[in-house]
Amino acid sequence: MGAVRRSAGLVDRHVSFVEALRAAGLSVSLAESVDAVEALGVVDWDSRDTVRDVYAATMVKRVTQRPTFEALFDLYFPRMIGGGSERLLGDDDPEARAEQGVGADGETPDGEGDDAAPARDNAEALADFREQLAAALAAGDQAELQRMAAEMVGRFGAMPGRGPGLSSWSAYTALRRVAPSELVDRITAALADGGLTDDEARRAAGRRIGGFTAAVEDDARRRIAEEKGPDHVADVALRPSLERIDFTSARRTELERMRREIHPLARRLATRLTRERHARRRGPLDVRRTLRASMSTGGVPIETHHKPRRPHRSELVVLCDVSGSVAGFAQFTLMLVFALRDQFQKVRAFTFVDQVHEVTDYFRPGADVTEVMADLAASVEHASRFGRTHYGRALTLFAREHPDAVGPKTALLVLGDARSNHSDLALPVLKDLADTARHSWWLNPEHPRHWSTGDSAADQYGALVPMVECRNLVQLSEFVHDLAL
Repeated sequence: MGAVRRSAGLVDRHVSFVEALRAAGLSVSLAESVDAVEALGVVDWDSRDTVRDVYAATMVKRVTQRPTFEALFDLYFPRMIGGGSERLLGDDDPEARAEQGVGADGETPDGEGDDAAPARDNAEALADFREQLAAALAAGDQAELQRMAAEMVGRFGAMPGRGPGLSSWSAYTALRRVAPSELVDRITAALADGGLTDDEARRAAGRRIGGFTAAVEDDARRRIAEEKGPDHVADVALRPSLERIDFTSARRTELERMRREIHPLARRLATRLTRERHARRRGPLDVRRTLRASMSTGGVPIETHHKPRRPHRSELVVLCDVSGSVAGFAQFTLMLVFALRDQFQKVRAFTFVDQVHEVTDYFRPGADVTEVMADLAASVEHASRFGRTHYGRALTLFAREHPDAVGPKTALLVLGDARSNHSDLALPVLKDLADTARHSWWLNPEHPRHWSTGDSAADQYGALVPMVECRNLVQLSEFVHDLAL
C-alpha cells in the first residue's frame, strides 16, 4: 500500500507540474506528457539533474521557455526540504556543522529547527556571513554559493507567522540584510588580482552577484512552496514565460531578451507563412471545368478543378503611439513587421506623440538592432512637441501631411492604448482613413478590462477600426501572421 501511495503521489505531482507549465505559457501536449513519463521509466532516478533533463527534453521547445521551466521544476521537484543543513553540509562533516551552529540532529543550539535560528541573526553573525559570502563569490564556488543561499534565507529572511502554515520567507528581506551588491568592489579586487582587467573583473563580479541573488530568490520560493504548496507559488510568484510577459510591465532585462527574440520569431513566422501559402496555392473552385471533367464519370465530380490563385500582398502602413509605457510595445511591433517586410508589397511606418514623424528609413535591411533603437529614440523626441499624447492632432497631421500613404491597397495598422488625455479624437479623420484603406486594425497593449476607462477612447475608436488586444509576443506574432497571409 505504501508503494501505491508513493506512486499516486508522483503521478499527482507530474500532473500538477504539467498543468503549471501550461498555465505559464508552455504548450505541453498530452502526448508530450506521456513521453516524459515513458522516458523517466528508462532512466535512473539517482540524480535530480537527470529527471530535470528528461522533462526539459520532452516538454521545452524554445530556449526562451527554459527559465520558466527551471523555476517551476524547482517548485514541484525541490532540491531539498526545509533548511537542508544535513544535505548541504554533509552528514560526515561535524566540524562544518559546529561552525554553522547546527547539531547532529539538525537542531540549532537553542533547540529550535534550522529555519527558525533566531540566535544566529545578529550583527556578529551577519558580519561573519558576509565575509564567507565575499570569499565564495570571489572563488566562484557554485556549490558553496548554493549552500549559502539556502542558509541566508533561513537565517536572515525568515518571517515567522502566528500559526502553522502562516510563516513565510522573504528574499527581499534577506538580500537587504546581507546586501551582497555592496561586496562588488571586494570581489572585483580579488578577481583583478587573479589576472582579469578591471572591466572584466567588474563584469564578472556583477554576474556572480546576480546569480547568487537569483539563487536566494529561488530558495525563498522553494520554502514558501513547501509551506503553502507549489500551486500557490506558481500562480502568484512566478512570472510567465517570455512570450507571454506584457510589454507594458516587462522589466529591462526582459525587454532586452524580447529584442533578441524578435528576429528568431520573424524567421519562424516567415517559414510558417511560406508553408501555409504553399498549402493554399489552389484558388476558388472552377465549377465549369469541374463539371466538364465529370462528363466522363456520368456527371459525378470525381476530381475538382480550381481557378488560379491571384497572388496578393498588401501595402502596410503602421501608425505608432510611442509615448510612455506603450513605446516598448510599438518598437517591438515595428521590429517584427520590418523583419517580415518581404511578406508585404510595401511597408511604411510613422510614429507620433502629438506630432507625426516617418521612421521607415530607420528599418533599412541589415541594420543593427541597437542602432535602430537609438535612431528611433531620436525620432521619437523629434515627433513630440508638447509631450502629451494627442491622437486627434496626430491623426489630423498624418492625413494632411501624408495624403498618399493610405490607399485602396493599404492595410492600416494603428498601435496605441487610445488614451488621448481627454483631447479631441478626430473621429471623422480616422473614419476617412479606415474607409480609404483596404483593411484597418488597431492594436491595443492594454487588457480589454481597461479599455474605455479614464481617458481611454477605445470604445469610440474601436467603433471605427477593429480593436485587437496585443499585450505580448504570442499575441503579436499571431496577429502579424494573420495579417501577412
